Amino acid sequence: MEIITSSSSLSAKVEALKKAAKSIGFVPTMGALHKGHISLVNIAGKNTDVVIVSIFVNPTQFNNAMDLERYPRDIHKDAKLLADTACELIFAPTVKEIYPEPDNREFDFGQIDKVMEGYYRPGHFRGVAQVVSRLFDIVQPDKAFFGEKDFQQLAIVRELVRQLNSGIEIVGCPIVREADGLAMSSRNMLLNEQQRNSAPVIARTLSESCKFAASHDVEDTVKYVIDTVNASPELKVEYFNVVDGNTLQSLKAWGESDYVVGCIAVFAGEIRLIDNVVYKKN
Repeated sequence: MEIITSSSSLSAKVEALKKAAKSIGFVPTMGALHKGHISLVNIAGKNTDVVIVSIFVNPTQFNNAMDLERYPRDIHKDAKLLADTACELIFAPTVKEIYPEPDNREFDFGQIDKVMEGYYRPGHFRGVAQVVSRLFDIVQPDKAFFGEKDFQQLAIVRELVRQLNSGIEIVGCPIVREADGLAMSSRNMLLNEQQRNSAPVIARTLSESCKFAASHDVEDTVKYVIDTVNASPELKVEYFNVVDGNTLQSLKAWGESDYVVGCIAVFAGEIRLIDNVVYKKN
């Protein structure tokens, strides 16, 4: 496994691999890797010949400077975790390498970036689109692998690829959870003991809401989830939306869509956690 910091060096490696008819799998990350990331790498390894993992904390997708500052970074620990996986190349560029000039590009994703994360984190998906498109230009993958925990981001990336007409296949991968149900996230390591003990309430409530939803309408289910999570003194719901899984627009009734997903964002102190649950997918 090799760590590359230069985009030109990586491009040369990729060109040689493609000449050798090797398919490229790509897992973009911001580091602070955990078993969830490793699962993406393993899935990529089963579906492509060569796996490249990027480690880059992208400043343009943070609308909170403190969130960017406290985001965990440990490239040596990350490399050690990747050593026993299908990863062959780590791309760990500097900000200047990704953005040699200021990136002022704007993107039009219709309504899918106006709700939930897009509403509460203005500019976030513009930053996601900037960095993902830059990384795709450099890595030139055949397939790219993203976790379904970031449900809205996955929808944004798929729309980005459609607009770019790049031909890259975007593969959504299942959420990986801790033994107590908490969705794995790099931010989990920032939780204090009390917050960490309370955080599994999020996943447990989402799971229990599936049974609740069978005999209640959407409005009652939304209230049930918010009230149950907020009952924990360490947790505060920012939003919980029941949406169409394709358009991400809120639903008023279960029958309005064949693909229904509940998406949640919760603060544990200053740490923001997201998760989702699929109510229906035909």
